[in-house]
Amino acid sequence: MNFSRLNTVQQTRTYDQGLRSFMLQFFNYMALGLALTGVIALFTASIPSLTQTVLSLRLLLTIALIGIVFAMSFGFNKMSFNTLKMLYWSFCGLQGLVFSIYFLIYTGDSIARVFLITASVFGAMSIYGYSTKRDLTKLGSFLTMGLIGVFLIMIVNFFLKSSSLMYLISFAVLAIFIGFTAYDVQKLKNIYYNLGGSSEIAKKAGLMSALSLYLDFINIFIALLHIMGDRR
Repeated sequence: MNFSRLNTVQQTRTYDQGLRSFMLQFFNYMALGLALTGVIALFTASIPSLTQTVLSLRLLLTIALIGIVFAMSFGFNKMSFNTLKMLYWSFCGLQGLVFSIYFLIYTGDSIARVFLITASVFGAMSIYGYSTKRDLTKLGSFLTMGLIGVFLIMIVNFFLKSSSLMYLISFAVLAIFIGFTAYDVQKLKNIYYNLGGSSEIAKKAGLMSALSLYLDFINIFIALLHIMGDRR
């Protein structure tokens, strides 16, 4: 028996189990974040007066969401994992308030249909990002440049108010965040390879990746809703 080979196989198996456990942990954070957003959105949408309040405060809520992301990003080194986790749940909860507005715009059936399509697309790209041997680092840089370009076009369209251009923007956003899904899954995988699975820094980086995956899912969902959703 080749004992050296047996030892290598055993270490590889343990390593793979640790990787799956690490990734599952933060995919669960992403999934629970989406569930929290959905529950709060449904509850808020069921109370018309509360939805109207959210509608009037939409700008402030959006600023608060951006502020939380910046706080998590720039405070990453100083904040503990538990503090980052608290901010993450706060972000998902506030996002649920903002999301309640979509129930006023789109039918419940189309929202459910688009959610299932989003989950299918997200799942397929997650599998690709996990299994591919290709380094997606350059893809991330390319997608970031594309996202900046789309953002600038959106600012221009804010003044033009072109529905056709907005439709094209939705397709661009869809393509960008589909690509980001594979990139972010591979990034989460690399966090385990580079930092291990039990250190504080690895957990913090994993939670930030869970936030990225959450945002990937949300943006794919919104883009598909703009393209395929049935308006009330």
